[in-house]
Amino acid sequence: MNPAARFGVVALILAGLGMLASMPASLPVLAQNLVLAQNSVLAQNSVLAQNPEPPPAPTGPVAPPPPQPPASNQFSANEVIDAGHHFFGGVSRGLAALVEKAGNQWGQPNGYILGEEAGGAFIGGLRYGDGTLYTKNAGDVRVYWQGPSLGFDAGADGARTMMLVYNLPRTEAIFERFGGIAGSAYFVGGLGMTALTANDIVVVPIRSGVGLRLGANLGYLKFTTRPTWNPF
Repeated sequence: MNPAARFGVVALILAGLGMLASMPASLPVLAQNLVLAQNSVLAQNSVLAQNPEPPPAPTGPVAPPPPQPPASNQFSANEVIDAGHHFFGGVSRGLAALVEKAGNQWGQPNGYILGEEAGGAFIGGLRYGDGTLYTKNAGDVRVYWQGPSLGFDAGADGARTMMLVYNLPRTEAIFERFGGIAGSAYFVGGLGMTALTANDIVVVPIRSGVGLRLGANLGYLKFTTRPTWNPF
């Protein structure tokens, strides 16, 4: 090998040794930088996990909450029967059967009247009464009623009367003339039931009392805010 080539080989060997001498010092620095970068990324992820960003606010119109179902303003059969038992006392036999019969035809009442009445007839008759209309969500109202009858009946009676009221839109609507519904008379256990109607409202009087009324009659009841002798 000539001197020039020998000198080149020696120079390459020395340069390689210089690179190897510098590598041990640079590798720890590089590894340390990699560890610091990894720790920084993990710390950022931990902060994001502990403090998540809130969801974006809705930009469109907010839908209102669904409406709550209204409270029922009707009386169940058990409520009516319990009120009738307390009102009629020991003569309330057959009340449940009459309430069930009325419920099968007109559903559940949204009002009922408890009161007393007196009447008499000989071919033509009159009936007068007073009581209180009870409702669930419209308060209680004092009512009076009067009515004529015409037909084949005779006698006199005084009775406690419970009237079931169906489809009453408001308490003031009770002050109307209610005509009898044909074929609606029933008698069970000492109680008698008939039905009257006006403007889609149905009133079902259930009576128990002394005296005797025979036959069938046609008539109506007129409800008023004050007592009156005029049945018309």
